[in-house]
Amino acid sequence: MSESREGSEPQAGPSPGGDPEAEQISPEQEEMLRQMEEEMRKVRVQDLVAQSVVSILNLSYRRIAKDDERDLEQARVGIEAIRGMVDVLDPESQQEIKNALSQVQVLYAQAVGAGSEPGGEPEAGEEAPPAAGPGQAGGAPPRLWTPGSD
Repeated sequence: MSESREGSEPQAGPSPGGDPEAEQISPEQEEMLRQMEEEMRKVRVQDLVAQSVVSILNLSYRRIAKDDERDLEQARVGIEAIRGMVDVLDPESQQEIKNALSQVQVLYAQAVGAGSEPGGEPEAGEEAPPAAGPGQAGGAPPRLWTPGSD
């Protein structure tokens, strides 16, 4: 039994045979799909990694600095993830991320050393994080790098 598409009403879902190409989409949806496809052609994996690293860095900072969100294990996981991904970034981004990561590592070490309260010293036997960059010493929270900011 064959059905003719001419004169039939548009289907709301997949065709009875399950053919996804037989679905009807509006011209607006088609244009949106074309735009999304064009954007995907432009995206570089390295750009997506950079955005992910910045998001993980910001979340890790929050898990250390905000009392109501403190979760040092999650912060540690974030720090380790960033350390594993930073080498695939371009040299300028690597330096920016490494500087921000150093600041977060210092806060993490202080939080662990002070029994979950930022501002203390790391306990003996803990790995010492890299020192903060110039002008970053003290208790002020670091200014985290985001793509496009200088």
